[in-house]
Amino acid sequence: MTYQSRRQFLGTVAAGAALTTALPARQLQAANANDEINLGFISCGGRAGGLMKQFSNVEGVNIAGLCDVDEGRLGSAKKRFPKAQGWTDLRDLLDAPGIDAVVISTCNHWHCLAAIWAMEAGKDVYVEKPLSHSQWEGRQTVNAARKYKRVCQLGTQQRSDPMQAQIKDFLHNEKGLGEVKLARVNRYGIRSSIGKRSTPLTIDKNVAYDLWLGPAQDQPLFRNNLHYDWHWDWNTGSGEMGNWGVHVLDDCRNNVFQDKVALPNRIMGGGARVVYNDAGQTPNVHFAYFDTGAAPVLIGLSNLPVAPGQRKSPSHPGPSSGYIAYCEGGRLEGQRGRAVAIDQDGNVIKKFSGSGDVKHQQNFIDAVRAQDRSMLNSEVEVGNDSTGWCNLANIAFQAGKPYQASTANVIESPEWKSLVSDMDQHLQAHGLKLDSSQVRLSEMLELDSKTEQFVGADAAAANKLLKREYRKGYEVPEIA
Repeated sequence: MTYQSRRQFLGTVAAGAALTTALPARQLQAANANDEINLGFISCGGRAGGLMKQFSNVEGVNIAGLCDVDEGRLGSAKKRFPKAQGWTDLRDLLDAPGIDAVVISTCNHWHCLAAIWAMEAGKDVYVEKPLSHSQWEGRQTVNAARKYKRVCQLGTQQRSDPMQAQIKDFLHNEKGLGEVKLARVNRYGIRSSIGKRSTPLTIDKNVAYDLWLGPAQDQPLFRNNLHYDWHWDWNTGSGEMGNWGVHVLDDCRNNVFQDKVALPNRIMGGGARVVYNDAGQTPNVHFAYFDTGAAPVLIGLSNLPVAPGQRKSPSHPGPSSGYIAYCEGGRLEGQRGRAVAIDQDGNVIKKFSGSGDVKHQQNFIDAVRAQDRSMLNSEVEVGNDSTGWCNLANIAFQAGKPYQASTANVIESPEWKSLVSDMDQHLQAHGLKLDSSQVRLSEMLELDSKTEQFVGADAAAANKLLKREYRKGYEVPEIA
């Protein structure tokens, strides 16, 4: 669906006419004496609240517009920013001539369409991670940024942490630990059950539910809460892989590969949603192997405690939310805000620390003022590639079959075998087995990097998951 103004949309609905073409991009409204940037927020939920605080700390930024389909959340944001205009429909915000740029922190399934509409309407865009809900729509968002010549930044704030440049210099210029041989990525953090209702959730009358759904299918919800727990429903979310996984995989792409590997060549992934018997669909135990053509990458993820009744995650090498670069002369363990280099004897030889908060938002505003996307630390194409690793890991899980040890053993890496063994022990602690019908594992899936399509024997099932079915009126447009 190509962006159209709210008035145009109502007109076409009434007349049953075809959708209109894109509005022409306008000049940056902020080109005035004090160079003030007027921001509009699409969604006023929890993450938006943090971003509002961070953008408010950037000089010359005015939070001028607020939009949320939930009148309660919109009302709370209006109390915080009483001078800002408020809307329920994002198209009304996009029609506002005084809004220079938008911040999108909606559910994942809205990220791409909202960003594309905004860029078609002449706005620059800061969009939260993950960029896309499916890989195809992420590519259309990159194409939109190029077509409409807009500044578009992904909210992977570690990219603006000065520490990252120091790590890359240490690893690749100084060769402080020798060549990188393999990378391990982790996301271990406990999340509780989201419940499982016997009757569908009743939507609050103060929520414009058709707008909340947007591109997603209208399906009954059997979880207890509408907000946030959409993460664990494939219709609207990307699971923990797309929630925290994108941060840690992006750090790995940035620091280990210096973005020279856009997408992996091959991937195998498996996992399960177990123990809670709730309404969630995305795996709460997930593991994958990425063949990059250079150093391979593994990821281990769990939202379960080490054992029933416990309050800690299972043991694992390295940080719980971060990455390990295994090198000839030791390893580097990195996570948000800090990293440490350790030699082969276990001695700490260097430490790093920093923060990307506010700096990332400042970077976006600087690029908006200059109208120069090359200034961005997490430009939309970089963000699309990092999100792609998460999308591919999710596809591997969804396209998987009941776990077979013979399939997993195709990969001979000792580190992979160790990860699989750890996952087996983790599940056994909960009375489960890795080689059970509850656990899925894909074959080794091969990706054609040029077409971003799977090829080979098991491609058909995986390719079906590269693009979703969109609800009428909220289709992501194909952009050449």
